[in-house]
Amino acid sequence: MAKVAKERFGALDCVITGGTDGVGGGDGPLVVLLHGFGAPGTDLVGLSQVLEVPDKTRFAFPAAPLSLGGPDFGFGMMGMDSRAWWMIDMERLQMQMLSGRVERLASEVPEGLAAARSKLEQTLDALERRLGVPAGKTVLGGFSQGSMLSTDVMLRSGRKLAGLVIWSGTVIAEAEWTARLSACAGLPIFQSHGVMDPILPYEQAERLRDHLNQGGAQLDFVAFRGAHEIPELVVQQSSEFLSRVLG
Repeated sequence: MAKVAKERFGALDCVITGGTDGVGGGDGPLVVLLHGFGAPGTDLVGLSQVLEVPDKTRFAFPAAPLSLGGPDFGFGMMGMDSRAWWMIDMERLQMQMLSGRVERLASEVPEGLAAARSKLEQTLDALERRLGVPAGKTVLGGFSQGSMLSTDVMLRSGRKLAGLVIWSGTVIAEAEWTARLSACAGLPIFQSHGVMDPILPYEQAERLRDHLNQGGAQLDFVAFRGAHEIPELVVQQSSEFLSRVLG
């Protein structure tokens, strides 16, 4: 089992692994991955062992600030601390999908998005400063809700990134995002989505893809025959992407 360290960086608790000492040491690049709604903060940590990345790469896995407690809402791991970047009314989301009104969700700015963004930016600042990450050598990304927050930070913060990873994400705050698309010009972005995703429809992933292309991103888009997940195909192609942008 890989060595990990748990520490608070800025506003969030993080699991750190990789680097020259296995717990974030050295001067290599940094990959920051955010879990999805209802998952524990450790949900994506195992990916650090299967993603093929350049030597000395460090990984950070922040835990979302809101604890849901109790059950995992179908996204995380039973018995673990379910967390969220902002609250989602799952019953309302399902009703919107059943009634064909998903586009209305794309236009909404979730309550709690701004607070989550502020906390993540504080954490990114602390990670880069304390780990001594070279300028422009951080890849930010995540799964589902974590990828939405990552996209939001990329578009709004002006932070120089090596790349962005969007696993099973979707469009939110659409008017605000489209007004800021110039932020992704020339940025390497990896986006994947299952064509049978029952939670975040594939069509909305295509909508996000089209926006990113419009903004001039260097986009790798991977559609796979699956649901709301990160299958082996996506892990393999994510590895190729990370090796390219961090190599």
